[in-house]
Amino acid sequence: MTTQPTTDNPDILVLQPRLQDSDASTRCIALIELADLEDPDALPWLTHALTVDSNADVRREAARLLEGWEETEVVEALSAALTDADETVGEIAAQSLSQLKTAELGHIILRWVNNENADVRKHAWRALRELRLPASAPAALIALQDDNANVRREAVGVLGWLKYTDALPELARLASNDSAIEVRRAATGALGLANNDSVLPALRSALTDAEWQVREEAANTLGKLRLQTSGDYLITALADSYWQVRLQAVRALGKLRFITATDSLLELLTHRISNLRKETALALGELGNPDALPALRAAENDADPEVRKAVRIALAQLQQ
Repeated sequence: MTTQPTTDNPDILVLQPRLQDSDASTRCIALIELADLEDPDALPWLTHALTVDSNADVRREAARLLEGWEETEVVEALSAALTDADETVGEIAAQSLSQLKTAELGHIILRWVNNENADVRKHAWRALRELRLPASAPAALIALQDDNANVRREAVGVLGWLKYTDALPELARLASNDSAIEVRRAATGALGLANNDSVLPALRSALTDAEWQVREEAANTLGKLRLQTSGDYLITALADSYWQVRLQAVRALGKLRFITATDSLLELLTHRISNLRKETALALGELGNPDALPALRAAENDADPEVRKAVRIALAQLQQ
């Protein structure tokens, strides 16, 4: 049995009876008041509640309240809580760990990425993502082969945040072939860490994925990469059956300043969805093709004020 913390801190002594109360709600409220002290002396009580309290609500509250503390003992306790029998406790612990700013503390979390429980592995990778711990890259690369799709998705996120270019071949494989839509989508987005057109075949494939969310992500990623060689494929995406994909393709073509797309974009300037008309106007302004002037002038009286604003911006660019 874990020993109850002891203290001579008068502020904590006042709370101690309620921290040990038989009523779980009373213990939760006492933990909140304890955390409000923002006193390191409170940490043993918070980690004790997270580790041994019999009530899941109390453990959830403790996991939430430990967010932001960079002490080793807190990271140890939150990492261990990833294995909590209550799934929500693990999720909250992962969220609290994800707020850490000291990358080296990630070595503690890294011990859990090979746990036999897939949820624990998922939570551990989620917690590591924004820490950008270089030492996590090799293990994350291996985790791309995990049987669990959620684990693969989170490992993709870690590699993307690290901008780990050695992972590009595997990310391209997942973007094209993974069985899970969320993995394909995450991998497609992560391909944006490339600085050349080596990922273009995978992104071209993603532009024709069966799921529109992946196609949308592919168009968005191509816009970030600004690969001139992708222009013709993005023009094809302007005819996608989902307007969300079209919108990202419009934005990408504007970023590329792919002037060949002018005629195809002009067709969307009267689309029934106003957000698409707005983005089309902005893209035409970025392309800088004066051939778009008559259509843009005709759109100055669009019913949507946001579209009219975008048209004014585009006309100002073209008339400079």
